[in-house]
Amino acid sequence: MIMGSTPWRISTRFAALSNPPTSNPDFKGDPMTKMTMMKSAALALALSIAGIAQAAAAGATMQEKMACRADASTLCSQFIGKPPQMQACLAQNKAKLSAPCRQVVEAHGG
Repeated sequence: MIMGSTPWRISTRFAALSNPPTSNPDFKGDPMTKMTMMKSAALALALSIAGIAQAAAAGATMQEKMACRADASTLCSQFIGKPPQMQACLAQNKAKLSAPCRQVVEAHGG
């Protein structure tokens, strides 16, 4: 064992796990491995951000659905179960909507 380094137990059962992690300052890893790890981390971050943005833009909350339930069944019943078409129908009929539903439609870009 090198002085100042973290002791690593070597297991023959899990030999792949016996290598020190790249966060160890004594580890002099392959630059390509580090680059691949950085690219993977950047990709994971980008996908997380995209997922959050999509979730925010996609569906209405249960409270929003309840605010538009009566309007949806009266004006756009043929689109129940089809969120994109329902949103478009409600936006087209915005003048006929109740005040709470109109606020929901406007909040979602309609």
